[in-house]
Amino acid sequence: MLPVSAFASNKSRPDGLQTNCRECAAGYHRRRQEARGRTVRAKVPVPRGYKRCPQCGEAKAYSEWELNPTSSDGYASYCKPCRATRNRQSYFKRKYGITMAERDEMISSQMGICVICLSAPAAHVDHCHETGRVRGVLCFNCNSAIGKLGDNPDTLRRATAYLEGNAWKPTLVAPGVYQLPS
Repeated sequence: MLPVSAFASNKSRPDGLQTNCRECAAGYHRRRQEARGRTVRAKVPVPRGYKRCPQCGEAKAYSEWELNPTSSDGYASYCKPCRATRNRQSYFKRKYGITMAERDEMISSQMGICVICLSAPAAHVDHCHETGRVRGVLCFNCNSAIGKLGDNPDTLRRATAYLEGNAWKPTLVAPGVYQLPS
């Protein structure tokens, strides 16, 4: 004889409860899954007001979790730090097609510095906007400069000529027709 709280609800039954208690139903489920060759996570006791993160394995207070109204308990599946790591990893894979390890390998092959200015730390992945191919890892300023110049080598050459003091001013060839310096 068990109390009513030991049984899960089942609205199709006359009394509104499952025929087996929660513990027996869980054992049956575990045996069936193991017979199919699947692994079943062991239930870990967690104190009230806490939730266990499946990635780091720690039980953390609800304040360490983001809200998710679609989940059964109202909180995200992973704690905030683990979720941030997973989001960062999936971002690099989705946006650039590389893993965090590949990005870190590129940074270490550049000795941790930007290959353009050679002074700032490399932290931003640079890629071709037409093909999506990753070119390297640059500092924020160099990466944004290349992007603002439209990934166009001719524009970059004109900017270089301008910075070196070469005349950039267009020459008037005919009324309304200007020739840019080469």
